[in-house]
Amino acid sequence: MKSRHGKSVAFHTLGCKVNQYDTQAMQEKFVQNGYNITEFGDIADVYVINTCTVTNLGDRKSRQMIRRANRLNPNAVIAVVGCYAQTAAKEILEIPGVDLVLGTSDRNDIVQYVEKALDMDKPIDVVRDIMQVEEFEEMHITTFEDKTRAVLKIQEGCDRFCSYCIIPYARGPVRSRKPMDVTRQVKDLIEAGFKEFVLTGIHVASYGKDLGGMDLLTLIKEIHGLEGIKRIRLGSIEPTLLTEDFVREVKNMTRVCSHYHLSLQSGNDSTLRRMNRKYTTAQYREIVNRIRRYIPDVAITTDIMVGFPGETQEEFDSTVEFVKEINFSRIHVFKYSPRKGTPAARYKDQITEDIKESRSRRLIGLGREMEKNYLRSFLGREEWVLFEETSKNKEGWYEGYTQHYIRVAVPGHEGLIGSMVLVNLVDLKDNIMLGKLTDKANIG
Repeated sequence: MKSRHGKSVAFHTLGCKVNQYDTQAMQEKFVQNGYNITEFGDIADVYVINTCTVTNLGDRKSRQMIRRANRLNPNAVIAVVGCYAQTAAKEILEIPGVDLVLGTSDRNDIVQYVEKALDMDKPIDVVRDIMQVEEFEEMHITTFEDKTRAVLKIQEGCDRFCSYCIIPYARGPVRSRKPMDVTRQVKDLIEAGFKEFVLTGIHVASYGKDLGGMDLLTLIKEIHGLEGIKRIRLGSIEPTLLTEDFVREVKNMTRVCSHYHLSLQSGNDSTLRRMNRKYTTAQYREIVNRIRRYIPDVAITTDIMVGFPGETQEEFDSTVEFVKEINFSRIHVFKYSPRKGTPAARYKDQITEDIKESRSRRLIGLGREMEKNYLRSFLGREEWVLFEETSKNKEGWYEGYTQHYIRVAVPGHEGLIGSMVLVNLVDLKDNIMLGKLTDKANIG
């Protein structure tokens, strides 16, 4: 049993934007109950580690953070939540210092569970069977550390069951946030001064399938019509969402950013089938061509996995050629990591680490080249930039992003932060566009 002490809490978050949203929501619960939020490296009374389990590295980092918290303050309550906690509760409970394992549901009650852990002489395991959870857990947020862009979680769970992915088992079935709760959240954040909203979830394209008569496009329309909103940006989405009707509609919504992150994973049809992805390269190509037909300068970014079991050199080479053909504005390359409990972990012909590393380097190099070419195509143009922060590289400069998610830096003053400003893009340095404020900058 740990003695009752003060009321400071430190968080460490691993993984995706969904995890970041969940962490922010839990932080607000603690603040509402009289706790002070402190840095993770500080001595705190409570440590909350919001874990990720997409890769083995995520698991390892989660364990490292748990042990670090225990070293910082052995008397602190250590609460472990998130995907790794959901899928490996027994493993986590064996780590010294852990007092609470929560999982990916019931985060609204985390403060009560932490207080309960103080009075227990053994760790508490409150992980539920996530496959039995049917309702979206509404966790309303009133503010973010970033005062310009808000990440808005609108959906939970996934029913795709890609052969390499543990997430459906960690997050459960598809649950969608009710439209009235989404718009209420957006209105509150507009009131707090936010300009841009990133719609995110575990599988955003599935939004509404459990609500009846609602889908992602309808939700976007509702948000787009709210007074005071400047930008709507979509998180990673399934390519097949982008039908002719969808693209035609969003083209006419001027606040929807011209930036789509379409997960690819592989540019080879045989590999895609083994991955249990729901599209072919021909369909992906058609979708990209459709988007560019309506939005010629659109930014199309993607994720690509290398070293999937059975990936031959010929299959990898065809992925490289497909990536060149699509000509992405940016790619995120990662190496396949076997996840226990997924079909791919049992596949034969696992690829060696040295081959994964070699293929990863080749695609990363290609991605950097494509990104530079895309950025250069904007030189000399005027673009609206939403400024977010002071530059870490150059004193007196400020940085923000265009609707295409191009990072821009300009010389200026503190008043730029939080403003949408028209900027002339004049130079490129280290993948950051350098700009000058135009005469019609309209700061504010």
